[in-house]
Amino acid sequence: MTDSIRFLMCSPDHYDVDYVINPWMEGNIHKSSRDRAVEQWHKLHHVLKDHAIVDLVNPQQGWPDMVFTANAGLVLGKNVVLSRFLHKERQGEEPHFKEWFEAQGYTVHELPKELPFEGAGDALLDREGRWLWAGYGFRSELDSHPYLAKWLDIEVVSLRLTDERFYHLDTCFCPLSGGYLLYYPPAFDAYSNRLIEMRVAPEKRIALEEADAVNFACNAVNIDQVVVMNKASDRLKQRLAEAGFRVMETPLTEFLKAGGAAKCLTLRVTEPVRTELHANVQVESRTIRLEGHLLDSGLISRALDLIVETGGSFQVLNFELGVQRQSTSNAEIRVSAPSHDVMEEVMSQLIELGAVAPAQEVCDANLEPVIQSGVAPDDFYVSTIYPTEVRIKGEWVKVQNHRMDGAIAITQIDSQPIARCKILRDLEVGEQVIVGVEGIRTVHKPKTRESRGSEEFSFMGAGVSSERRVELIVEQIAWELRQIRDQGGKVVVTAGPVVIHTGGSQHLARLIRKGYVQALLGGNAIAVHDIEQSLMGTSLGVDMKRGVPVRGGHRHHLKVINTIRRYGSIAGAVEKGVLTKGIMYECVTHNVPFSLAGSIRDDGPLPDTQMDLIKAQADYAKLLEGADMILMLSTMLHSIGVGNMTPAGVKMVCVDINPAVVTKLSDRGSLESVGVVTDVGLFLSLLVQQLDKLTSPYQQSL
Repeated sequence: MTDSIRFLMCSPDHYDVDYVINPWMEGNIHKSSRDRAVEQWHKLHHVLKDHAIVDLVNPQQGWPDMVFTANAGLVLGKNVVLSRFLHKERQGEEPHFKEWFEAQGYTVHELPKELPFEGAGDALLDREGRWLWAGYGFRSELDSHPYLAKWLDIEVVSLRLTDERFYHLDTCFCPLSGGYLLYYPPAFDAYSNRLIEMRVAPEKRIALEEADAVNFACNAVNIDQVVVMNKASDRLKQRLAEAGFRVMETPLTEFLKAGGAAKCLTLRVTEPVRTELHANVQVESRTIRLEGHLLDSGLISRALDLIVETGGSFQVLNFELGVQRQSTSNAEIRVSAPSHDVMEEVMSQLIELGAVAPAQEVCDANLEPVIQSGVAPDDFYVSTIYPTEVRIKGEWVKVQNHRMDGAIAITQIDSQPIARCKILRDLEVGEQVIVGVEGIRTVHKPKTRESRGSEEFSFMGAGVSSERRVELIVEQIAWELRQIRDQGGKVVVTAGPVVIHTGGSQHLARLIRKGYVQALLGGNAIAVHDIEQSLMGTSLGVDMKRGVPVRGGHRHHLKVINTIRRYGSIAGAVEKGVLTKGIMYECVTHNVPFSLAGSIRDDGPLPDTQMDLIKAQADYAKLLEGADMILMLSTMLHSIGVGNMTPAGVKMVCVDINPAVVTKLSDRGSLESVGVVTDVGLFLSLLVQQLDKLTSPYQQSL
């Protein structure tokens, strides 16, 4: 027995599964055997008494989970941080544990009432005493970690739990003597796994398989070289033996029904203090404001979900609900993150949703100079699709030339700051670039409930649309196209060669001829196969009327390229009467500008194809200026590129037979879009038919 090590336990006199507060309890209410539980607890108690001193706290009627003393609090030296249980079913345990700690002469620290922290279940000391591993995500809040660092004077490393089966840190994480670690990596997010790997050498990390993890092998008690646990596979026993540990198994199946095992049933109350180490915590907190139709638009839910999913935590400090239908609401939220890097990521995404700092905390944007052309400073702010303003010398400045995935460069003209969105390669020495997330806000146009219902293009997401649903969407798009045309607006089409292969060429050509298209973007292929169909009746060598390959058809596209090159350009072929129909013919004859961006796989290419990628991007960007709507027709890469160049407020219609392509555009942040999962030839046919039904110009109703 080791006299210097003491544990606190509580006999299971009143233990049972009386409620459900974790996944293990589901289906197990009142299914635990009291006699078997008592027997298993006494076996664990006996094993521990052979290696350490075990103190007991009196069980209390009505608090069945008091047997899990790991959640009583967190002890270091003569200081203890008392638990604040999340669920009311366990909150009644707090005064009983507090009484025991005070009777033993501990200094008891109590967290604010509304700040959950569940003791040594979510806070485990490195067995070398170097730092405290602290979990959050299900039962304990991240905001409790600075208190732990302050009161216990120790460095706190925050780890986010993501698998609800492992709701406490001690269910999936067990620091061992000698700097070893027994843990289940899938229970943590990627950032937390990186932290673990940075702190624990590879040869000392013992990662569990799921079979051992669900038997709570991590929920073990470590005393020197002994590891006491419910159950371990032969492979795990061998790995621990190779590291110098002896595994002692003691079945605790009755307690697994409540989501606990050996570690949960014990609290180590003799944790030595390393006086040469002091408090340090990486947790950062900031306050943000959100304003708008927060509930009916779902904005508040999206913001809170984003904070959690990105690895942060939140506390709603104030929420004022609009009292009338047209009234806006506003919320003030405290955001916490486990590190500066995570906080920057959380804040950049919240800014995209329209979050701003409270008036009293607003400050200027941080600027750093460009010292190498085409290279931004580290930590530069990456622009989103939304119109953006930056605060320079106390004034908000609108960012010009806005686009997604750019840097914001600041220059001075007549002593006035000018903010421009620039792609990285265009940054010049002498400019200053916005870094970090301070002093930045995005501008979101407020919408009433009625305008959202009548104007919003809602994204359909993945899943194949029914034929009727496609028709309904086409009707809406047709109305929009007619309205834009009649009001002198601008529609840009970006299209791939599938438009030709699926028989959509004649329909797109008609849209151009009728004035519904003001610019065309694509690659070498759509022009080649459109002209191939116009001159030879085939596309990729397939007869477009009969749907069968023709002899020698695989050479047709090369012959077409050669013909156009002979006349110097597509326009030259039209002028000479060689090209007399098709999409490219209609563009030339109706003065609709087009840009063809080349790629490494292009045959020829056509003389009109821009093989300089940088110039092609510039041509695209110029043709996209002032667009009201963009039709993206079966060309994923061109559509993503166009989406990145397009600011918020431009309606986008993405059509593809592959649902993944449709959802990809939304993933890139192009939020104001409608996805149509269907054959693009069918879509264009339906669209032309619907437009033909609109025999008079669209008149916007009052």
